[in-house]
Amino acid sequence: MYTKILEKLNVLGANTEHVSAEKTFAENWQSMEFSCYLYDKEWDVYGIDAFYEKNKERYNIHNEKFYEDLVEHYFSEHEQTYGQDFYKDWLFTPFKKDSKDDGELEGFVKETEVRETVQGTEMDFICIIYSYGYPDHYFVCLTDPNPMNPTVYSTDHEVYFEEIENEGSLEDFLDRYMTKEEFVNVVKEYLEEKFGK
Repeated sequence: MYTKILEKLNVLGANTEHVSAEKTFAENWQSMEFSCYLYDKEWDVYGIDAFYEKNKERYNIHNEKFYEDLVEHYFSEHEQTYGQDFYKDWLFTPFKKDSKDDGELEGFVKETEVRETVQGTEMDFICIIYSYGYPDHYFVCLTDPNPMNPTVYSTDHEVYFEEIENEGSLEDFLDRYMTKEEFVNVVKEYLEEKFGK
């Protein structure tokens, strides 16, 4: 992976210390750890009103602490559905003979149809992100012609691999996610407009 991609991943909360030039894309992706969820720049402030109501005294008295708690809450593991995306690292090899996924798409989509959209010598994939939205799965082809900055493809569980979209390069794809600072700025703008301060 390019240095610029690693820098973006680090800013988004990934630990990339085990990534190395000697590893494949899949090995590098699986060697990373994410310490938090991801929120895209189209995120719609899910749950912010409820968080504000529970913490409005802190918002009014100790505004800085309010935002520290907000980041801690939204970016740590929890059971709340806030429109966040999740780092994933599982392989999906539906066209590889005798793999655990062999035949999983049989009767739904043919390899030739997938090849109309996906670039690569073999149609083997790694899921890199799961989302609550539509589409809900983002994959990279393991034999992408540019393993340093592969193309990201999306599909949804409702039309799994029957509909695939090219989401652009990994570098461009990662640009859709907010850093913690950008997240705070979005929430501040929303709360200040709604409640003042």
